Amino acid sequence: MRLFIAINPTADERARLAEASRELRESPYPVRWVTPDSVHLTLKFLGEVPEARVPELSSSVGEAVRGTAAFQMAVSGFGAFPSLRRPQVVWAGVKPNSTLGTLQEAVEEAMALLGFERETRAFHPHLTLGRAQRRAGPAEYSGLDELIKRLTYEDTYPVRAVDLMRSTLRPSGAVYDVIHRAELVSQAG
Repeated sequence: MRLFIAINPTADERARLAEASRELRESPYPVRWVTPDSVHLTLKFLGEVPEARVPELSSSVGEAVRGTAAFQMAVSGFGAFPSLRRPQVVWAGVKPNSTLGTLQEAVEEAMALLGFERETRAFHPHLTLGRAQRRAGPAEYSGLDELIKRLTYEDTYPVRAVDLMRSTLRPSGAVYDVIHRAELVSQAG
């Protein structure tokens, strides 16, 4: 099974993001767009994992988030890694905050204890909207930077759970399924 750990926006949040990014998604750039219902924030990619490890992973994710209070995640603007002139990933930005950073580090540590290699790149929270086609050159992205500068988006999503996800690769794109949900501590009021 191909697995990862993520935060999933609600259907309403995903719909608002899809509407805000409609012009981008309808642009002629050589990008394979993620379906709006699949947009998520990856905390940790695990890769191929035997199905027999799912109970252990589910338990470990639950332990990693134990005691973490539900919090607000601010999503703002659009961009690309490594750059708008030569994109590999087109994204909606997630403003870093201490709770999100601590949560990601707790997940990273829990997975390291189970033998998964630590991520060496810094954590840059984002919601992937699309992946650039590898064969496309910089000229094919001419004007992308101006389009992204024109688009505005700001929203706040409540984060109430962290999910262990399965990714099934299909010719039409990846399909994601939640296989375990670890709830965060509810906030009163």
